[in-house]
Amino acid sequence: MMSSAGLRRLFTAGHSSSQLSCRLFTEHIRTLSTTVNMEQRVVTLENMNPHVKKMEYAVRGPLVIRATAIEKELQAGGRKPFKTVTKANIGDAHAMGQKPITFLRQVVSLCLMPSLMDDPNIPSDVKERAQGILNGCKGSSLGSYSDSAGVEVIRRHVAEYIERRDGFPSNWEDIILCAGASEGIRGTMKMMIKHDNSIKPGVMIPIPQYPLYSATIAEFDLHQIGYYLNESTNWGLDISELERAYDEAKEVSNPKALVVINPGNPTGNVLTKENIQGVIKFAYEKKLFLFADEVYQDNVYAEGCKFHSFKKVVMEMGAPYNQMELASFMSCSKGYMGECGLRGGYAEIVNLDPQVKTMYLKSISAKLCPTTLGQAVMECVVNPPREGEPSYEQFIEEKKAVLSSLAERAKMVAETFNSVPGMSCNVVQGAMYAFPQIMLPEKAVQAAKAAGQAADVFYAFQLLENTGICIVPGSGFGQRPGTYHFRTTILPQPELLKTMLEKFRDFHSNFIKLYE
Repeated sequence: MMSSAGLRRLFTAGHSSSQLSCRLFTEHIRTLSTTVNMEQRVVTLENMNPHVKKMEYAVRGPLVIRATAIEKELQAGGRKPFKTVTKANIGDAHAMGQKPITFLRQVVSLCLMPSLMDDPNIPSDVKERAQGILNGCKGSSLGSYSDSAGVEVIRRHVAEYIERRDGFPSNWEDIILCAGASEGIRGTMKMMIKHDNSIKPGVMIPIPQYPLYSATIAEFDLHQIGYYLNESTNWGLDISELERAYDEAKEVSNPKALVVINPGNPTGNVLTKENIQGVIKFAYEKKLFLFADEVYQDNVYAEGCKFHSFKKVVMEMGAPYNQMELASFMSCSKGYMGECGLRGGYAEIVNLDPQVKTMYLKSISAKLCPTTLGQAVMECVVNPPREGEPSYEQFIEEKKAVLSSLAERAKMVAETFNSVPGMSCNVVQGAMYAFPQIMLPEKAVQAAKAAGQAADVFYAFQLLENTGICIVPGSGFGQRPGTYHFRTTILPQPELLKTMLEKFRDFHSNFIKLYE
């Protein structure tokens, strides 16, 4: 164990670097502005859109900027107490070593280079899928614009996928392809923007939440209504907490929408069917538009847990619930695919007023169309190899390998954090993250205040500067006052993850010893 003096020198160095990186981040725009004559600028920090200034996205905040700077320092020969930076801040599977699914990449490759259709080594089902996509594209080229809602044949296949999954009909005209689920979520939430007598529309979101929601609410000048997930019941969703949040918010806003993330990000929880039924009844009673963020539907690991789509449960419940407005979202960035950069996703929006739907389609038409490359990826997700086709066995083998490895890593992460004094972590039932709670000594909290940082931010910067591990502080997602958390992905490959967790254990022990 390092001596107290050694610990203090180590953490003091990290403390200075973290303070510097925060200052650099907050002063960056102002520094740039001073290099020119501000009178020549039409848009300045003072007169620009205040809602853009208000929005924050912690997953790519100051810690990530500092992590990238450290990577460059290491590349330039700089000396650190570590050799590499581990970016556990974001769910980017391929960046953390996950291999692409062969079938998916083969289909996309043929779409981009149709001459490969003549290659006898490429399976016939791959050629069939690629030709089907190209037949749906104008000029039989993936380089042409598609309809604003996406290539029709792919939208039809998405609807068929949902029917197979849920056992209920899906109308292909309710399917909107988008550049990742994020664009679908933002495009749908945009319809909520209307202030009545200066009263903002309210959007209920879980706390902790994925920062896309808080950032979008801020940018669109909506009112954020946070409802706390119950950490003591593995981040359960209590209907009584929905009632509390709604009742408080209706005094200052007009609640219009309820967002549910299942499986949960950053919490890794998976909702039971009974819980979902309770949420649906609540939303119906309060007349709320339901947003079902279901991008991790393939990522369920814990024994006894199962993914239930909101669409299926709503339809099973029958009238009047099956007439509710519901938008469900899926992405090719998560699951077993991990194709984050190719930006494919879809929204299924049901029971929308026909006139509103017309306005919605007009709104998305201003962006012309989502990337056709991402649409092709989504086709592979919803129309994978079928049993008996040449690619089926390899596809199933690769898919199972990814998901089983993630399940093992989910268990490893929770068990390791729970074995560290001063940490507690719920079971990672699904998704790609753990959200442990850390018990910080009062001296550490005071040191953070002196540095002008939240305590969990202070902790995260010290972790980065001393181990090269980049995480996201819990304050970036929201947490109950007086508690401290962080989010880490479970995506580093097994050996790297083991190394990362051991570094984490040593760091936390040293940190607590220094400030106890």
